[in-house]
Amino acid sequence: MTDEEQHTYLDRKDSPAGLLSTRELRGYVERGEITMVRLAVPDMQGRPKGKILSAPVFLDRMDSETDMCAYILATDINMTPLDGFALTGWEQGYGDLGVKADTATVRLLPHQPGTALVMGDAFQLEGTPVGVAPRHILRTQLERLADLGYHVALGTETEFLLHQGTAEDVHQAGYHALRPAWPHNLDYALGHPPQATDLFHHLHDVLKEAHIPVEAIKTEGAAGQVELTFVYGEVMAACDAYTAFRLIVNDIAQRRGMTPNFMAAPSTGVGNGLHLHLSLWSPHGNAFTYRRNDDLPPVMERAIAGLLSAMPRLAPLYAPTANSYKRYAPHTFAPTHYTWGIDNRGCAVRVTGVGENAHLEVRLPGADANLYLAVAAACAAIIHGLQDTPDLPAPCAGDPYTADDATPVPADLADALRAFDGNKIALDAFGEEVVGHYARGAQAELAGHRTRVTDIERERGINRA
Repeated sequence: MTDEEQHTYLDRKDSPAGLLSTRELRGYVERGEITMVRLAVPDMQGRPKGKILSAPVFLDRMDSETDMCAYILATDINMTPLDGFALTGWEQGYGDLGVKADTATVRLLPHQPGTALVMGDAFQLEGTPVGVAPRHILRTQLERLADLGYHVALGTETEFLLHQGTAEDVHQAGYHALRPAWPHNLDYALGHPPQATDLFHHLHDVLKEAHIPVEAIKTEGAAGQVELTFVYGEVMAACDAYTAFRLIVNDIAQRRGMTPNFMAAPSTGVGNGLHLHLSLWSPHGNAFTYRRNDDLPPVMERAIAGLLSAMPRLAPLYAPTANSYKRYAPHTFAPTHYTWGIDNRGCAVRVTGVGENAHLEVRLPGADANLYLAVAAACAAIIHGLQDTPDLPAPCAGDPYTADDATPVPADLADALRAFDGNKIALDAFGEEVVGHYARGAQAELAGHRTRVTDIERERGINRA
């Protein structure tokens, strides 16, 4: 950070911070302390897409809708306009959707003085919600659970790599010879390189001011790898906060000459996870409450059984890229089979915590997952367990990577797509519209890789084939 940037950062300590009510937002805008509002819709990949509106214009439109091209919810990772989506395409002329601000999500971006971020929901022009929008998909699953008498508490744990150099530097290098921000395994280290220490302090302060409560920041097992754990909270708010975090960490890292990498498998043998810590709550408290050496609560058993039965059919929702499946490797702390165990980090579902803090850790999603969709998949699987009562296999008491009797994770995205598209569990949970839409997204991802020649092909082919 330059002296000028540091000065700006220190000088804004008295500027507005955190989540704002609409009344507070209006006051800040009238005083000129907020001048721009980013109105965002999470896309299929979970990235915030939208428009930067002049703050007075946003206030005028806050209770109405802003038009955005429908293709933001029907595209690949490169924002390529694609055919084959029912929502929109060349035949439909790529018309507009209406986006209405969720005024409960107005959040300051403290690292960008004068700027607020607001999440929005997408609507068809006749006023019906867009069924394939990630926030709507998640909201639907939460409503299904509410009908059964439960609400979900969610904590998230994400991993990413930090590379030296900005995104432009990495691009100019052709994405080759990427240098980690530090060269060694610093897992659980409390002594970090000064550049990392400064970044962690800056990131922690900004997230706190943006009302994104962080439980812990730690360095992980790979060179340049970081893990952030976010405090338990209400599900939609947690997902919205995570979306804001992804914007914030990228901006702060870039300004410090680093690039964050959220690939599920950023290099051979290295994995970045996005673990979901979930519990079900009723008016009587945490339905997963138990003590060590006691029997698991029936609701927790049903939830585990549902996760193990349904998640193999829902993989494109939590492992959406071709790269996602390269993370699932033995003895990497990423699961290779749909297993469960008590405090076993090699399992797909880990029972952890005791008493009121007991919960399930779903270790299947990688850092490339769309958090809204990953949580929606887990909720749908739990509902399947509660309603359809699939069998609960025995817990894994040893090395889960040798559990050959358990269902293996899909070998690749093509396998995952075959299990997902048209599957009854997926259709019952999400409906034909959502399943067809995200199956088309998986097809587009596969097509993007099918004809591309990779480095490993050149390595194995030149002077060898």
